[in-house]
Amino acid sequence: MVIDTHSHLNFKAYDNDRNEVLKKTREAGVICIDVGVNFETSKNATKLAKDNENIYASMGLHPTETKEGFDAEKYKQLAKSSNKIIAIGEVGLDYYYKPKGTAKKELFKEKQKQIFIAQLKTAQELNLPVIVHTRMAFNDTVEILKNYSLQNINYKLTGVIHCFVGTWQEAQKYLELGFYLGINGIIFKLNLDEVIKNCPLDKILVETDCPYLTPVPEGKDTRNEPIFVKHIIKKIADLQGLSFDQVAISTTQNAKKLFKIKNYEKI
Repeated sequence: MVIDTHSHLNFKAYDNDRNEVLKKTREAGVICIDVGVNFETSKNATKLAKDNENIYASMGLHPTETKEGFDAEKYKQLAKSSNKIIAIGEVGLDYYYKPKGTAKKELFKEKQKQIFIAQLKTAQELNLPVIVHTRMAFNDTVEILKNYSLQNINYKLTGVIHCFVGTWQEAQKYLELGFYLGINGIIFKLNLDEVIKNCPLDKILVETDCPYLTPVPEGKDTRNEPIFVKHIIKKIADLQGLSFDQVAISTTQNAKKLFKIKNYEKI
């Protein structure tokens, strides 16, 4: 039994065969956290979690979806509708597709920062961990997470850096803040061997980010699915000199601890 801590089974990529994929996932003993990127997909993830015992949901507004605006009350009402919403995410900063011009660029970044902080506040109010998306925004992401923790010393901000792609030095900054690293199929495209070899196993989560980032062993034209998380586990095991089962058990325990998944043994 393993936990894919970041999937998007609610996305349109699965509209034609979602039930089949869900069946394969369940039969393989894979538990998924299905992640929303705006209010609509957050609702869809919540419904998937309600209808499937091995699915949990995360709700949030992705940084590239900021035009929608973040309505905290709407999300909090959604959280009240289900005890299977176990995280806020994916949220964060994404500076990859930035507008031209200094003034527009600064406004673009400032809006993302404000929405990110608002969602950290929602996570605090709901006592939920956060799933953080950060792309070309390392310094600002660390600064926001660090400052939020300093400004709320009686609250332990925690979560996972989804799809970590930085250096070991950058990874250490997140680990110092108490965050986990989310490792997925990007490790077959970028060299993250140093990070994986050095990161304590009890601070690693495995994820697919399906339908994206299909692990290379499945072929470049294959749509990603939760069952392919096995390839992530195997590569981590190889790099750390451990068995597949050791990594599977530890990362499952990590996910259970972070997301407070208490009844997964019954699934």
